[in-house]
Amino acid sequence: MQRDAIDLGTLRVATLFRKYFIPTLLGMLSMSAVTVADGIFVGHGVGSDGIAAINICIPLLMVFMGLGLMAGVGCSVVASIHLSQNKIKAARLNVTQSLIFVTCMGLLPSIAILGFPEAAARVLGSSEHLLPQVVDYLVWFVPSLVLELWIAVGLFVIRLDGAPRLAMWCSVVSALVNLGLDWLFIFPLGWGVMGAAFATSLSVAIGGLIVIGYLLFRARTLRLYPLKMSGKSLRLSLRNIGYQCRIGSSAFLGEITMAVLMFTGNQVFMHYLGDAGVGAFGIACYYAPFVFMIGNAIAQSAQPIISYNFGAARPDRVAQAQRIALLTAVACGLTVTAAFVCFPETLVGLFVESRDAAAQIATAGFPLFALGFVCFVANLTVIGYYQSLERVRPATVFALLRGALLLVPSFLLLPRAIGTDGIWLAMPLSECMTSGIIAGYYLTTRRR
Repeated sequence: MQRDAIDLGTLRVATLFRKYFIPTLLGMLSMSAVTVADGIFVGHGVGSDGIAAINICIPLLMVFMGLGLMAGVGCSVVASIHLSQNKIKAARLNVTQSLIFVTCMGLLPSIAILGFPEAAARVLGSSEHLLPQVVDYLVWFVPSLVLELWIAVGLFVIRLDGAPRLAMWCSVVSALVNLGLDWLFIFPLGWGVMGAAFATSLSVAIGGLIVIGYLLFRARTLRLYPLKMSGKSLRLSLRNIGYQCRIGSSAFLGEITMAVLMFTGNQVFMHYLGDAGVGAFGIACYYAPFVFMIGNAIAQSAQPIISYNFGAARPDRVAQAQRIALLTAVACGLTVTAAFVCFPETLVGLFVESRDAAAQIATAGFPLFALGFVCFVANLTVIGYYQSLERVRPATVFALLRGALLLVPSFLLLPRAIGTDGIWLAMPLSECMTSGIIAGYYLTTRRR
């Protein structure tokens, strides 16, 4: 077997986690920085309506990202276990099957949305006032969705192949390109929301080409492998893809939770506070993926360590990796919470002027919204742990609890009970309740 640059079986677990976590976190933060910068440019170049229009589109984009993460997590877990058992061909086949799957899953919906953009915008909850800008964003961003899915899967594979720094640079380069094009398209050229979408599409294209280029020509072990076209081979491919999706389903549900958060929040804010409320929530939603990426970075950094050592029957190293990941999650969650509680005016002011109605709503709501961040990051870390062990049922249940089962009722009931502050507190309540249930499950299974 050709050795990876990072030995997952013998290197100290703390050292392994650091080698994965630092570049993974930097890469993901660069992606989040692009999202925030995108909102800053739109906020100052277009206004709070532009932020609201983009926020209407974000739930759809998160569904696609969920598909990519589902395939990426499942592929990475299965490939890790194959590598620990020296089954190189099987690992390569799983990587190839995963990329083909996300390509097919991205193409058909993209074609439908481009064919009927106004209908898609209305389904997403756009008001007539925001409709033109929502359509502009969809038409110019949706063509890059397949490449976005390639990146989502490819970064998992590149890290598992022993090149976490390359995965980081793939994200950083895309981020820098997006920043430059955002400024060019929104300010000198005056293209508004369309410019923001076009800039993101071009930067995603660059990242996607880097990923595919690496897997085709530079990968150490996990190179793409040609698939046979016989009926038996296709049936095996479908079975493997189904198993990957089952393992990664909770990652998909994690993105769906973010989509539900944004979609339901948009509707509730629209009902109680109108377009200004959607704009305020849109500012919060630019930062929410930042917190989500931190949780993802921790889970994805621990995943190859946990899966490999699980496959190699090293439970002591599995437990060490999870302990380090959970401590990191709590520390990161506390840091982000402190920033939102102490500096809401500064964070909101990056997007819109303080006298804007949306800014005033957001400034009052940020400290409430931040109360759930520690549980938010910790829950993602625990779900990633169960995914890495192929324990699909608890991972899926906890992901469902974070989303439809607790989040939607919180959004609908809290505003009626305590007013508009309840909209901001819906996410913290659902995340804290999920953490309590996870703790109860852990204690119960530990006793058994």
